[in-house]
Amino acid sequence: MANFLALDFETANRSANSACAIGLVRVEDNQIVQQNHFLIRPPQRWFEFTDIHNICWEDVADQPDFGELWSTLEPHLQDIDFIAAHNASFDRRVLYACCETYGIRKPSLEFLCTVQLARRVWQIYPTKLPNVCARLAIQLDHHQALSDASACAQIVMAAHQVTGSSIAGIS
Repeated sequence: MANFLALDFETANRSANSACAIGLVRVEDNQIVQQNHFLIRPPQRWFEFTDIHNICWEDVADQPDFGELWSTLEPHLQDIDFIAAHNASFDRRVLYACCETYGIRKPSLEFLCTVQLARRVWQIYPTKLPNVCARLAIQLDHHQALSDASACAQIVMAAHQVTGSSIAGIS
């Protein structure tokens, strides 16, 4: 099995660069070896999604912005084969927008989408994260970045056990 990083962003508002939290779960040899959660101060104070993730400006006002946090985040991307995310297009867009905002070179790693993976391996529909987790008996505290990233990692590991083959290339 490949080594990978499952990640999940929560955003303050509809701006792709408004990341206010990130959950990171590193998997090596089909085992979770590291889990991290970071709050992030977005470039703007406007929070539209507090009712979804319970994060507000006061929670992040004294936290590092994405540019300041990058030196802590970047090592998590070393020596992995891909990044996994549920609805990967969203998290990829947030990651790339944050990198662009702070003048950071965006990672060139492939993304694996666990929405597509759940559809292909188990024919799960609908494929929102709570639906997939319920079907696979994965515990989830939805819209908490670390819980969502952990669930994503577990989906990838479960798919690997079912298929017994490489699952990269689903973006």
